[in-house]
Amino acid sequence: MADDFSYEIVKPMGVVSEGKGGWNLELNLVSWGGRPAKYDLRSWAPDHQKMGKGLTLSGDELKALRDLLAKTEIE
Repeated sequence: MADDFSYEIVKPMGVVSEGKGGWNLELNLVSWGGRPAKYDLRSWAPDHQKMGKGLTLSGDELKALRDLLAKTEIE
């Protein structure tokens, strides 16, 4: 079973979209289990006590994604 599950939203970056029931897709800088914070994209409940599945990226991975998106034609 999982050991101590803890997280801290170190820096809220912004809301990507608003969902039903107040849940929002957010980009935040999050520390998981006391480890160094990483960029995290996932759905959060309004009180940030519950979360959906998400994607966690290092700074270098986020920069690579930004660069990829910058040269991608989005329809």
